[in-house]
Parts: sequence; C-alpha cells; structure tokens
Amino acid sequence: MIKKLQNHKLEISKQMHSLFQLSYAVEAKLLDAVDFPPLKRPIESYQESKTTFYGYLEHGVLAGIIEISHSQNHTRINSLVVSPMYFRRGIGGTLLEFVFDAFDSAVFVVETGANNKPATQLYKSLGFKEIEQWETDFGIRKVRFEKRVD
Repeated sequence: MIKKLQNHKLEISKQMHSLFQLSYAVEAKLLDAVDFPPLKRPIESYQESKTTFYGYLEHGVLAGIIEISHSQNHTRINSLVVSPMYFRRGIGGTLLEFVFDAFDSAVFVVETGANNKPATQLYKSLGFKEIEQWETDFGIRKVRFEKRVD
C-alpha cells in the first residue's frame, strides 16, 4: 500500500529518517563514499520539508519512500529509498509507477550516483534517459536522468 506521509509529525519523520539512514548507508558503500551528504540529513529536514513524501507500507511497515517536488508540468524525484530488508521486491519501481500515474507531468527528473547500478538500471528500465554526468564537490560522480512523456 502506498500512502502520503505526514512528514511534519515527529514520529513519522523519525521513521522516515531511520529508513533513509539504512538505505543511504548501502548507497554510500556502493559509491565508495567517505563523505555522503544524504547521511547527514537531520530529522528536522524531513519535518520542515515542503516536498511531498509517499511511503510504501508492507504489513504496516514502512519499506520504501519516494520524495518529490511537482510543478506545473515537471516532477523531480528528490529521493527514492527502500529499506535493505525489502530490496529486490519491486518496491522502488512500484513507487515510481505510482508517481507517474499520480502526477501529470511532461518531464520526470531524477539523480543518483553514477556507480549506483541498481538505481541506474531501475531508472533505465522505466524509460529514463541519461542526460548528464558530473563530479560533485564531495568526490561522487552523479548522473541525471529524464523521462519525457509525450
């Protein structure tokens, strides 16, 4: 089941923070990152965020989260995380498909670490095309993908 998360509530933001920490710790290892900014995101950042969060719940457990920003015809996927206990069950794809269906956008945009093979393969499998790659100030090569809907 997918539902909108009430991120302004402290208990919900704590659950979100915990899931993000678990997932981003795995990504940091995939990227060989010593300094990984997403792991430094505080709970208050979730509570005060103006972005929209949707959670994938399996038997009442928060197993995945997608964070988006939506404007008139553009949707940015700010983050997509899945608990390591729920990897390879299709949750990331299900959350992305939910966003594609829920938001009438001409363009969907997402970024990830270039060496995050599970994420890059998922995005490509769902019709995203690589737009650019660049080096960050903290030593991680990133990639931006776009999916255009005609």
